[in-house]
Amino acid sequence: MKPPFSALVLSMTLLLPLGGCVVAAVGTAGAIGITAAQDKTMGQALDDANVSNQIKAKLLSENSEKYAEVDVEVANGLVLLSGRVNFPEDRVRAEGIAWSAALTKDVANEIKIEPPGGFIANISDEVITGRVRARLIGSKTVKSLNFNIETYDGIVYLMGTARTAKELKKAAEEASVVAGVKQVVSYVRLLEPEVRAPEPELQGQPTSYQNVPDTSYGSDAELIGASY
Repeated sequence: MKPPFSALVLSMTLLLPLGGCVVAAVGTAGAIGITAAQDKTMGQALDDANVSNQIKAKLLSENSEKYAEVDVEVANGLVLLSGRVNFPEDRVRAEGIAWSAALTKDVANEIKIEPPGGFIANISDEVITGRVRARLIGSKTVKSLNFNIETYDGIVYLMGTARTAKELKKAAEEASVVAGVKQVVSYVRLLEPEVRAPEPELQGQPTSYQNVPDTSYGSDAELIGASY
């Protein structure tokens, strides 16, 4: 079975602004040697890029104005849709288009139904994304290039892979302290799922077993949330 990924919601606990000069250097650093640093193959990276490009092209070809503020991020076959549309049916249609890509394994639909946010709001989200990336790069315990980051309306979405649940929690905490972050939502896949100790058996009582829900990609179940 594939390792599970969690949908984590972590509320902001502290505001800590970062200097703009750090953010400016992030784009170049993130673009160099990304395949070697990530725990996925070149083939997987290309597959994700192809899925993202297919979905974006289909959205824009259907209605470039309607889906102009919808963002598409793909990590390990999981498609994250974020941004905004005017009507609920547009949101549903966008998810259908995401599923139509051949290599899509699962879809997380975070599209909001709301009026346009405007240019300033978009710039603010880009700044937040850069600052979150800077904090992950600066962390000694987070392998930053394993994480994809998307921000919409102050909500930071983390994707990709984490080696352990502890690393995922640390990444979410780093994101939560960036100024302007309202919430951190994670769709990160764990490479090493936490192993829970078995519950003690009560003497004289029959033992019952409950299967752990399968959260591997492509399952019909909803993404399971893990709160930190």
